[in-house]
Amino acid sequence: MQGWNPNIQGTPGPKYLAIADALRRDIETGVLADGTRLPPQRLLAEALGVDLTTVTRAYGEARQLGLIEGNGRRGSFVRQKKAETPKIRYSEPADTGMNAPPEIPGMLTEAFRRSAEELLTRSDVVAPFQYQPSGGMILAREAGADLLGSRGVPCHDDTVLVTAGGQHALHAIVSAELRAGDTVAVAEYAYPGFLSVARRYGLRLCPVSSDREGLDPNALEAACLEGAVHAVYVVPTNDNPTTATMSVERRESLAQVATRQGLVVIEDDAYGLLPERPLAPIATFAPERTWHIASVSKIISPGLRIAWLRAPTVAQAWRLAADLHETAVMAPPLNAAIVADWIGTGVFRQLTEAVRAEAWQRQEIVAKFLDPDSYHAQPEGYHLWMPLHPEADQGEIVNTLRPYGLSIVGSEAFAVDRSKASPALRVSIGGTITRERLERGLRLLGALAAPNASRKLSLV
Repeated sequence: MQGWNPNIQGTPGPKYLAIADALRRDIETGVLADGTRLPPQRLLAEALGVDLTTVTRAYGEARQLGLIEGNGRRGSFVRQKKAETPKIRYSEPADTGMNAPPEIPGMLTEAFRRSAEELLTRSDVVAPFQYQPSGGMILAREAGADLLGSRGVPCHDDTVLVTAGGQHALHAIVSAELRAGDTVAVAEYAYPGFLSVARRYGLRLCPVSSDREGLDPNALEAACLEGAVHAVYVVPTNDNPTTATMSVERRESLAQVATRQGLVVIEDDAYGLLPERPLAPIATFAPERTWHIASVSKIISPGLRIAWLRAPTVAQAWRLAADLHETAVMAPPLNAAIVADWIGTGVFRQLTEAVRAEAWQRQEIVAKFLDPDSYHAQPEGYHLWMPLHPEADQGEIVNTLRPYGLSIVGSEAFAVDRSKASPALRVSIGGTITRERLERGLRLLGALAAPNASRKLSLV
């Protein structure tokens, strides 16, 4: 189709990703059939008003993802699909209330397939199907150290462990560093995964006041002076659920308080790589006190079950390795090897960019249907924090919207003290929901959450 000319005007993110995404979408919807010849790169660049290098990069991206193939001087063509094999029936994704990155159809599966094929067919590499060393496979620890080091976190492969997701890391840290009865400072609304770990291990939680940048260091220090506080738990970037992001100055200030008061810092940086310009982690300011968690679940996909846990010292890392082994033995070795390969080849960055670009577009959809003063969000994030009118029935809103595929959780699930929870919703706009269903759900959410909305709903 020599006349293929996608509309990418106003699309956020890199233009080459917008072109590749448009190509993927038109292939999946049948606009571009198998074997269709694509426009020459120079002609498409002129039609779109972009540089030739942008189109070249877009075609390269699409080729790497298996969407198109080159045929010498004849140009580029939509890749022919192989004959279908008998399909395996999988259960449909359910709304578990978890916050997941938006799916990029075809891109992740193709990247996984290609890397797995490469790893499993190389004669010089042993297939990663066996038990791994304590703390995770060496290759994956080295890749994690490289990733964290690029953000300024002081570490090396002896202080970085591979875990089966961020929750696995949280269990290990709490088990190794804290005891029943210890007090942990947290924001008034916190990630439910940590709240459940704290309850399991008998920790006392001390809610600390927060603002638009998250947990207030002055309030944290005041809490320490009022009584014994052993640790502080914080999500510094795109906090779950409030979406608050700490400035560099706020992170440094919190690190100073932790150092003065001798606190263990648990930095759950699940969303830290989502911003186009990631901020320096707290671990860069208090490396001797900070346990830093970087997970793949919130950046690319929760199904991979891979995270890196950076310990303050080598001794602490290897003491923690025993706790990791006790709870889950090891992270999935094939997945760990593939993610490590992605970091080395740049695919990890490409997948992250694609998720970020999709999040940008979904936030633009949100802005069309919700009053900008009615919610908090980060431009690259895929969840919203939506305070409600005092008379709003958040349970009724959640139940009404569930059939529409919009994943919504009420504020009580995040409140350290549920008796003091104000009506609010965490709204996830990622996961498997399509843009069309997202628009429909947001339109209804805007109507139900409006201050003048009827308190009694009657929808058929």
